[in-house]
Amino acid sequence: MRTLRRELARIWACVTDRSRGQLVLACVVSVWTFAWVLGQAVAPPMAPLDVPRGLLGWAGVPVGWLDAVSQWARDPSRGWVFAVVAVAGGLLWAATTERAQLTAVSGWLAVLVAAEGIGYHPAVFRAVIAMVGFIAVLVLLALPGKVSVMNSRVTLIPRDVARAGATAAAMAAMVPLLAAGLAIIRLVRPYVTRPPKVVVPRARDAEDHKTLVRD
Repeated sequence: MRTLRRELARIWACVTDRSRGQLVLACVVSVWTFAWVLGQAVAPPMAPLDVPRGLLGWAGVPVGWLDAVSQWARDPSRGWVFAVVAVAGGLLWAATTERAQLTAVSGWLAVLVAAEGIGYHPAVFRAVIAMVGFIAVLVLLALPGKVSVMNSRVTLIPRDVARAGATAAAMAAMVPLLAAGLAIIRLVRPYVTRPPKVVVPRARDAEDHKTLVRD
């Protein structure tokens, strides 16, 4: 359990370690997806465009163009297009790494677009299945006898594939919680007492110290 907490803390640190532009974009998508997911429990079924529609309507901004977009997206003849977009969203989630985090945000945007056309559950289900299926295929290809393990060439190792898949899933799952998490941390930060930092000497400094003690 302690190892899991440390790993989640490491991933959270990676998720928040972005450029300012990417962090702003991630927070916008985070608020949108969080409100949309929460709305499924409050007022189901809630479409993604219902979130900006409610906000703009409260501000007195005309929302007729959003109604037209929703009507166009919900045409049954376009259902297969949004199903493909949902699958693409899941593959974008699977492509997420510590150094390539924009794919997680792009994956959620794809799921939001898909859900406007085919609904919440079909869009999320297809995205999750696409991500899990892609990772499962890589794990099968990495099993002994499927890929020869050579130190001098790029290869698939089951443990590394599973770790990368778990990291991608965790980073994608943290996107809807990003804005709320940053807000809570900012509120709590002044009241938290942190332990003093322990300075760990470098190996060369330690060797120099030992030499001086011997002399």
